[in-house]
Amino acid sequence: MKQLGHTKLLELDAQYCWHPFTQMQTAQPPLAVVRGEGEFLFDAQGNKYFDAVSSWWVNIHGHSNPAIAQAIAKQALELEHVMFAGVTHPPAVQLAKRLMQSAPAPMAKVFYSDNGSTAIEVALKMAFQYWQNKGVGNKKRVIALEGGYHGDTFGAMATGKSSGFYDPFAPWLFQVDFIPTGVCACTEEEALAALDTLLANSAGEIAALVLEPLIQGASGMRFMRPAHVAELCKRCEAAGVLVIFDEVFTGFGRTGTLFAAEQVANFGGQADIICISKGLTGGFMPMAATLTSQAIYDAFLSDKVGHALLHGHSYTANPLGCAAALASLALFESESTWANIQRIETTHQRWLPTLACHPLIENPRVCGTVAAFELKFNHSQCGSSSGSAYGSNTSQWIRQSFLELGIVVRPLGNTVYWVPPYCSAPETIENAYQTLMQVLQRWGKLIAPGPGSELF
Repeated sequence: MKQLGHTKLLELDAQYCWHPFTQMQTAQPPLAVVRGEGEFLFDAQGNKYFDAVSSWWVNIHGHSNPAIAQAIAKQALELEHVMFAGVTHPPAVQLAKRLMQSAPAPMAKVFYSDNGSTAIEVALKMAFQYWQNKGVGNKKRVIALEGGYHGDTFGAMATGKSSGFYDPFAPWLFQVDFIPTGVCACTEEEALAALDTLLANSAGEIAALVLEPLIQGASGMRFMRPAHVAELCKRCEAAGVLVIFDEVFTGFGRTGTLFAAEQVANFGGQADIICISKGLTGGFMPMAATLTSQAIYDAFLSDKVGHALLHGHSYTANPLGCAAALASLALFESESTWANIQRIETTHQRWLPTLACHPLIENPRVCGTVAAFELKFNHSQCGSSSGSAYGSNTSQWIRQSFLELGIVVRPLGNTVYWVPPYCSAPETIENAYQTLMQVLQRWGKLIAPGPGSELF
């Protein structure tokens, strides 16, 4: 395929492309990326950028990883795709076995789909139909956490509508019961009290609780203690309510363990269904899976076709995606991936005191390879559309400032975060923090112009 020059690429993009989560009228021109290698992206002019957000959290082993690329190429010459209804193939079976060997109890079965949103849709349909198949037809309600984000299909939007992303679609979303997110001791108590009230009054009507374990990603990298998540799980289990973990972001090492559910299990809590995507294929192929227990699977076994889970996608269990996922999982064992994960977390932790003392930073925090913090801003000087809102002037300024200094970030309002590929060299992570100090100097002068602003 003919390589397009930088100017022509942007011209054609502006003419034909509609980008996700973007106000196209006010957005800056996109970064014109033509190549990736390791933790870096390269634009059409040859400039190098650190992919500090792993390309929307999907890339875990680095761009163009040769082991994954070769696995896909080899599989493409054997079997590129075949429908998964009434057919099976080695990569799908091998991946399902590998996932079940790694997933926490009580996971036993794998249902493949295409992306995080569809994994959530499958989980919700499993939960609702599980109770119907068991003859408990009045369990039609769902509990979710305030601010949670689970994707952009309609079921996923309903469970994440308190995140604020879905206002235009509110009339079409089903009712969900929301409880506070336990991001500190006081809200943990509020969350447990709210859950207790719902379960005491309506457990017979509630099918499932859905949540992102340990980290709520899109709502601003809000962290929860595993012990608190475990308490939510134990209360639901006692009340006969299923628990769905959305590990689309938190899975595959992001929180320091392969599944965030492992840390929750240390405190006696477990999910009945786990949704995975993003890092599943190492950032190479769109693919997802919904993992569930034998008990839920058994509830769909019947002589009646209507008791089956009548759900599927054309590219379910795509062999190329399965091959990429198998290669990605193998890298956790064959390379120093876990040592790299620990090294990244150690670097984040080492910078925490510096961030905590900085006058322009609030609430610095670390969980596994994820580091996050908020930039303070001056409401009166930043404009009415600036601040903590998604896509605000503040977030656009942050993104552009880092981009000019060679780092790709995707701020969530005024929340900045690092979610680097695990292969990132120590000097790359250090440079990201040094670059942050430069951005903070610019930010300080912008929000507090005049004498003394150079201190920032």
